[in-house]
Amino acid sequence: MFILKNISYTHPNKDLLFDNINLTLNNCEKVALIGNNGAGKSTLFKIITGEIASYGGQLHIDAKPYYVPQIFGQYNDMTVAQALRIDKKLGALTEILGGNVTEEALEALDDDWTIEDRCKEAFEYWHLADLRSEKRNDSEFVREMNGLDPLNDSEFIQKIMNLKMGTLSGGQKTKVFLAGITIHKLEFILLDEPSNHLDAAGRQLLYDFIRDTSSTLLVISHDRVLLNLLDTVCELSKCGITFYGGNYDFYAEQKNAERESLSSDIKSKEKVLRKAKEKERESVERQQKLDARGKKKQEKAGVARIMMNTLKDKAESSTSKMKSVHSDKIGGISQELQELRLSIPDIDKMKFGLNNSSLHKGKIIFKATDINFSYDKQPGYGNLWQENHTFQITSGERIIIKGPNGSGKTTLIKIIMGSLKPQTGTVFIAGNKSVYIDQDYSLIKNELTIYEQAQQFNTSALLEGEIKSRLNRFLFTKDDWDKPCVVLSGGERMRLILCCLTIDNLAPDIIILDEPTNNLDIQNIEILTAAINAYKGALIVISHDEIFQKQLNISRVISLF
Repeated sequence: MFILKNISYTHPNKDLLFDNINLTLNNCEKVALIGNNGAGKSTLFKIITGEIASYGGQLHIDAKPYYVPQIFGQYNDMTVAQALRIDKKLGALTEILGGNVTEEALEALDDDWTIEDRCKEAFEYWHLADLRSEKRNDSEFVREMNGLDPLNDSEFIQKIMNLKMGTLSGGQKTKVFLAGITIHKLEFILLDEPSNHLDAAGRQLLYDFIRDTSSTLLVISHDRVLLNLLDTVCELSKCGITFYGGNYDFYAEQKNAERESLSSDIKSKEKVLRKAKEKERESVERQQKLDARGKKKQEKAGVARIMMNTLKDKAESSTSKMKSVHSDKIGGISQELQELRLSIPDIDKMKFGLNNSSLHKGKIIFKATDINFSYDKQPGYGNLWQENHTFQITSGERIIIKGPNGSGKTTLIKIIMGSLKPQTGTVFIAGNKSVYIDQDYSLIKNELTIYEQAQQFNTSALLEGEIKSRLNRFLFTKDDWDKPCVVLSGGERMRLILCCLTIDNLAPDIIILDEPTNNLDIQNIEILTAAINAYKGALIVISHDEIFQKQLNISRVISLF
């Protein structure tokens, strides 16, 4: 049993992140925690693990949680064993098996005689035994590991455990922490974006684990395939946690129904507002006619001027009161309408308008003939790909590049862009403009403000007001224009890049997306998908997000193995 009751957290600068959060998990439940970037999901995990303290509320956990983090940079100087916090146990076991049976070693081992067997089991399941094939740039490591049996040789386990985390790829680091679940045998597991750095094979292992485990799971993820494997979706916002009693597809249906209901409410409220304004106008006009008619009658009847002024004041007072009543009513309706409009999801507020390439569809913009590449010419290393590649890219195509981690997908992208040359074969690159959007949105310059970044793409000398209008279309308001780009989240960086592409007068002939959804929440993935689908030039994608791939209507696959 896990219970959060009235948990609140305020940033050191006194900004409230969330308030009165309540969440209960029963044993063996599998629950998704979703929410927009910045809602506080990872912060809530840190409160659960005890890394930071909440500002009020109660936390009750029957079992110690095991935490798979989203970011691993803090572990780069540690060995694998140190990151998993099993270095002392493994060291003690090695000493004891070597004949040095000391009281200190026995205490460190704590009767955990099967820890090495669990390491082997975990490494086998998560394919960490195949580490050699992924560390393509470390030929010394490959030579050391050749000849060792990954499943039966203790020396293999020790060498893996002594590797520095900083030498591993993102996918390998994720697998290391996932392996820790089996090694530590804990029954309450926190997973923070666990599929971010995994290739297709790694993701399938993760999906199988989530489907089969009897452990209690609380998962932060934007991976919609993964989210469909969980029993319940919880959405975190400043208003608290909203529960949806089903998987992601059920959640999406409910959210769509909410959006349709919101749209209907807005249209209904707009109609009420129009009628209220019409009624106010009609009432004022009717009262003015009555006042004018009454004044003429009084003049004909020879009413004294002093009495006329009194009657005039009464008429004006009556008209003013009537206007005030109508104004209050209209103001209330307008306020309700404004609150409804503020609830509209960001994607429904945006207008994309990406320019399209001027190239005619089908024009050859890149051609490769028998190409291959090698980073290292040492014996036993050889080419990056098992086979040379021959292919061409034409304007308007939608291509996905597939392959496991370390297969050279990003290298191929660099060859297509002309920043790398293959050591085997030839390439033809037409005079085209390409835009490369990676998972960190590196096109954004941290030292610039949001407005200055937009100006970098102002190739047609748009006026300041037009630039700011474009920024508004992508949800960057007046309060944002002078913000430094360094403070932007992944979703904000993505929106700013899309905005910049609408400002640039010369549309790209190729847009290249390299794992663009890794740092986005679901709402921002939908924004990116809608924007890219409105673009008609050539598109090249590296992504392990199956649903994102399907929604882009990919026409061809280039496979690297």
